[in-house]
Amino acid sequence: MKLLIIEDDKYLSESICETTKEMFDTEQAFDGEEGLFLAQQNIFDVIILDIMLPYMNGYEVLENLRKQNITTPVIMLTAKDGIDDKIKGFKMGADDYLVKPFHREELLVRLEAMIRRSGGLLKENVLTFMELHLNIKNKTVEINGEALKLNGKQFDLLEYLMNNKNAILTKEQIFDRIWGFESDTSTTVVEVYASNLRKSLKKFGYDQYIKTFRGLGYMLEDHGEGNV
Repeated sequence: MKLLIIEDDKYLSESICETTKEMFDTEQAFDGEEGLFLAQQNIFDVIILDIMLPYMNGYEVLENLRKQNITTPVIMLTAKDGIDDKIKGFKMGADDYLVKPFHREELLVRLEAMIRRSGGLLKENVLTFMELHLNIKNKTVEINGEALKLNGKQFDLLEYLMNNKNAILTKEQIFDRIWGFESDTSTTVVEVYASNLRKSLKKFGYDQYIKTFRGLGYMLEDHGEGNV
């Protein structure tokens, strides 16, 4: 799973990264404008968002995201414990609040609760699509009880598609999610891995469930139709 931390205190940001490293792959932003840009890619499972940020505050970042119909769960961080700040954040679309300073355990519990509420399977570590079972923790895949071997990026691609079943994922979203913003390769690598994933699934007839939208991206859907 992928976490975005938008926090200008670099020490605190690094501390959160260390705390959550077993749960998430993490991207960091240190001001509101950078944070908004990254969040707009819509590739994250959770966002931790500070209120007091350079260039654009947390309320403005959140307001922009919700206006663009980006519904990624957001935990807001604040040094203030005033009820007015919380009400303002919740009205703008925040999902939870955490007052600084906070304990490591409290952050982890809130993140776990948020993932469960948003439909994630953090505790079970297993994603299921028909008779296909993907174990996130063990990095294993089974179809009808038979093991399917996938390399790292193929596994990540299948996991991302399963987590967003029946939703189109653009090649840019997939690239940013799996290869990262700073990768020196190009988005054409997505096409290569999608093709290879299909070949791996073909033995079981599951290749038909990955739909290609030419020039746009891919979708895992319940009714297999292939390319469009």
